[in-house]
Amino acid sequence: METHALRSLDLHVREGEFVAVTGPSGSGKTTFLNLAGLLETFTSGQYLLDGEDVSHLSDDARSRLRNQKIGFIFQGFNLIPDLNLFDNVDVPLRYRGMPAAERKQRIEDALTKVGLGSRLRHYPTELSGGQQQRAAIAGALAGSPRLLLADEPTGNLDSQMVRGVMELLEEINSQGTTIVMVTHDPELAARAQRNVHIVDGQATDLERNPSLMRAPSAAANLAEYGPPACSAITSTWRYAASAATRCSPR
Repeated sequence: METHALRSLDLHVREGEFVAVTGPSGSGKTTFLNLAGLLETFTSGQYLLDGEDVSHLSDDARSRLRNQKIGFIFQGFNLIPDLNLFDNVDVPLRYRGMPAAERKQRIEDALTKVGLGSRLRHYPTELSGGQQQRAAIAGALAGSPRLLLADEPTGNLDSQMVRGVMELLEEINSQGTTIVMVTHDPELAARAQRNVHIVDGQATDLERNPSLMRAPSAAANLAEYGPPACSAITSTWRYAASAATRCSPR
């Protein structure tokens, strides 16, 4: 039986926005994030990323695009326990074929940015939960992504660590990185510039926080975008998934 994880969801995200996606369990939040991150495919619709239609790319092409333009932050950190922080952050950069000197500079810059510049050779098990999440954020930032996708990035942290991670994400966003964050916490969602509420695979409520909005760049002009579907756009990327995805709601 085919499951409709997302249906008729048309969403535009401007370049430089910080968007929080909320909704009950099973509403389609994580499915939406996975589609936006090219981790899953959809049955119909359209997704434009930096002006390129990426709706029906091959697996290899989607992998390359993810590596070049999208950063991911997960609730479970997703660090490799047998690698130190330097080597953890290095993994996606190696797949780009980047020269060693450039990789080294990017890794050191990213870990310094998240406050872990003195822990390059530490292993994940030697860090607190908040530090592990910061290391995961460094891994996402090292590749200079246009889009940062975060799935419950504070779900495993205590209140003090949550505050630190959110302040870091806000700082990253203030420097121009587009962030889409799934969260079940209304207090965290309120810190985003914009809230999108998904219920039964549809965006039923869109709210903006005027005090947190920044003027969009010229590149963020959103014009006509085809038929409604499940679409997400960060200025130059356009994504529209279809009514029926062949995956279970999450």
